[in-house]
Amino acid sequence: MTTVDHNTPELVAPDLNFIAYVRGIIRLILLVALLLGGSAIYIIVRMFEWPLLGKKRPVSGYITKLVCQVSLLIIGLKLFVSGRPMNKKGAIVSNHISWLDIFVLNSQARMYFVAKSEVSAWPIIGWLANLTGTIFIRRNKLYAKSQIKLFEDCLIEGQRVLFFPEGTSSDGVRVLPFKSTLFESFFGESLKDLVFVQPASISYFTPHSKDTRFYAWFGDMSFAKHFFWVLSSKSKGHVKLRFHPALKVNKFNNRKQLTEACFSEVKEGFTLGSKEVKGG
Repeated sequence: MTTVDHNTPELVAPDLNFIAYVRGIIRLILLVALLLGGSAIYIIVRMFEWPLLGKKRPVSGYITKLVCQVSLLIIGLKLFVSGRPMNKKGAIVSNHISWLDIFVLNSQARMYFVAKSEVSAWPIIGWLANLTGTIFIRRNKLYAKSQIKLFEDCLIEGQRVLFFPEGTSSDGVRVLPFKSTLFESFFGESLKDLVFVQPASISYFTPHSKDTRFYAWFGDMSFAKHFFWVLSSKSKGHVKLRFHPALKVNKFNNRKQLTEACFSEVKEGFTLGSKEVKGG
């Protein structure tokens, strides 16, 4: 949320009547209750998991998946999935449109998110990210080497991670160019012959009469306002998540080639969704 495209018109806030406010508040109460209850169970399970298995989450990971699945039901966003998340060692990379992406992706795969350090301070999302073991990095060239080392260590331990190579969220009508920095982590001598990278595409389909970017959270938009807009919406939209075939890292000569291959797959999957929207 650090990049602003001044060529993109500002998303106009929807008009909320009394019924919409009540709807939003009810959903907010249900969502907070679910997240608090799920977090309490997660913490208790991790108290037993951590001493025995460390960062591996054979049980608590399923708690996260279930909580995110129910969260999408409360929010009123129907999810359609094609393909399956890989069970190989490595990373999943996806385009980034909204804070909703966290619920969408976590509802399908047990993995650790990689996020910029600012996310840890965000309301609700930051708390959940810290609780579930998100790997926080600083998007600064001065820290590039240390961030890559941190990333390598996670992969060596067998953790499956997910990150957004765009580096920021888009307006939901395109896929932004991928940054290749973190892809360098896969080419270490101890990893390149062992790990895979799986591209995934997310496409949101807006409720009738809403702005096509309704679910996108981008630019300088307030998280609290956008969060409540989505919760208060009467019309239900949907989201499509497409998992592409996993790519073996050692099939590529360098991070640039791997980055471009992932970008092409994600963009293709996203374009299919966009065509469906235009077609009605």
